[in-house]
Amino acid sequence: MASTAVPSAAQETDLDTVRSRIEEALTDFLDARMRTLGQAPHHQLVRCVREFVTRGGKRLRPVLSVLGWQAAQPRRDMPMPVLKTAAALELFHAFALIHDDVMDDSAMRRGHPSVHRTMALHHAAAGGPAPGRVGIGAAILAGDLALAWSDELLHTAGLRPAQLTAVLPLIDVMRTEIVCGQYLDLTATGRPDAGVEVALQVARYKTAKYTFERPLHVGAALAGAGEELQSALSAYALPVGESFQLRDDLLGVFGDLRQTGKSVLEDLRDAKPTVLLATARERATTRQRALLDHLVGQRGLDEEGATRVRRILVETGAVNAVEAMIAECHQQSLQALDAAPITPHARTALHHLADTALWRST
Repeated sequence: MASTAVPSAAQETDLDTVRSRIEEALTDFLDARMRTLGQAPHHQLVRCVREFVTRGGKRLRPVLSVLGWQAAQPRRDMPMPVLKTAAALELFHAFALIHDDVMDDSAMRRGHPSVHRTMALHHAAAGGPAPGRVGIGAAILAGDLALAWSDELLHTAGLRPAQLTAVLPLIDVMRTEIVCGQYLDLTATGRPDAGVEVALQVARYKTAKYTFERPLHVGAALAGAGEELQSALSAYALPVGESFQLRDDLLGVFGDLRQTGKSVLEDLRDAKPTVLLATARERATTRQRALLDHLVGQRGLDEEGATRVRRILVETGAVNAVEAMIAECHQQSLQALDAAPITPHARTALHHLADTALWRST
């Protein structure tokens, strides 16, 4: 049976050390960019990207990349080229988040105004015209800048030629997968008939592969891992990634803004293609389905309307069904982890992350 024990303080401390080292590499790079560009006429764009990246976030992708490295070799050290490669993944993630917020017209990210809202406010304060349009354009450029910096950091990380040759195809695939996943999300949003299968496809490409599988592959490739180890990491990463997204779907409707940094009305207003909503619609009575179709997707949905939707999600058994899927994915990931030919310390850390995906509240 899969463990449901709360992760130990020792496990969390080990991962905090990994996060701290990644943060140092990331901050050093961003500070160097600020010294070079921070006084130029475009300083507000540069400053906005730096503030967005350093404002918070779980640093999950870079942490997993370092754990992929540690899974494939016995040493627990974290060489600077490995840390810089991991940090480059966080800059790519910043690009993806900034553009995602533009496409979703999200007001908040990590408890603060999203980048396009921030840039619009700055432009308006400076007396500029059409702040909304300028904010969107500036956010697109901010995302592009984060993407360019991701490439720059990767190619100046100090990787050996063989390491770079092994890693670049994986990063190319990761980038293609997240773009395709974003497209699936974009085209399915607002479609009440999208169904569970479409929602699972979005979860697979936007979270399971991009957030868990490919970062692990990148780190393991830096250590020279072969196909057997990469396949074992995939067997762990895909179900734990799906459990992470399913938990995210629940938090997107039932979470706390003070913890998640994101409105609990946004997924409902956008009619996001989540497994939670698709399951509820499939199980709903005619009356419940009509009410879901009326409320979900309303841009002006208020808390009263959201409460009615939440009641249906509970009454149809959709919440319990998603919780059961999370538990099943969690068990699959731990079974794969037990069988994986990886180092003991990496196994312990990955077990902790699987538990975190199950229990997290942010």
